[in-house]
Formats: sequence, C-alpha cells, structure tokens
Amino acid sequence: MSMNTVYTDMAPTRDEVDALSGATLLEFGTGWCGYCRAAQPLLASAMDAHPTLRHLKVEDGKGRRLGRSFSVKLWPTLVFLNDGKEVARLVRPNDTGEIERALVQIDGAH
Repeated sequence: MSMNTVYTDMAPTRDEVDALSGATLLEFGTGWCGYCRAAQPLLASAMDAHPTLRHLKVEDGKGRRLGRSFSVKLWPTLVFLNDGKEVARLVRPNDTGEIERALVQIDGAH
C-alpha cells in the first residue's frame, strides 16, 4: 500500500483496529491542521522504504471515538501498530528519522 493523502471521516472501530494483522501506521489529524500538513513530506519520505505498510489516515476531532480510545490530544498523532498492538507513538513529528525508526519497529524493513 502507499501513503494515504486524505484523512477519512469513516474511521474503523477500535475492535477493527485491534484485530488488524501485520504492520499498520494509524495517523490521526485533520486536513486543515498546520502541524499535520507540515508532517506530510516527512511521512512520505519515511514511508518510501515501506511500500507494503498499511496506512490508515483518520480525521480526528471532538466526539471521534477512535481518537479518544487512543488518548489522542494533539495532531498529528502517529500510532505504530503490529498485529493491532501499539508498538510506538509519535506526536507532532518533526524529523524523518524518528518516523523511520518507529516504522522499522513494526515493519522490519531496513
């Protein structure tokens, strides 16, 4: 899979996320968030080495249950999952290297 570029408002349920197999990057944010927009080139660069990684880009906000279930407070929040379990988390990343290190933890690519 490739990097998603649009936040979806059709979020999966927490049960669906917990049941995912393999490596998944779960990204919470909004299209109008400046921090989210600034992180996109960093994500794209880091994800180049992980072309098969599942990337779920979920619009977050007041009343959004999935974000609340992950205790999301700031955007973007990146939750790195392996078989539905959180392995790493980055909030407002500003360095491609930190994203790449978290991706390696879940995807095993080098």
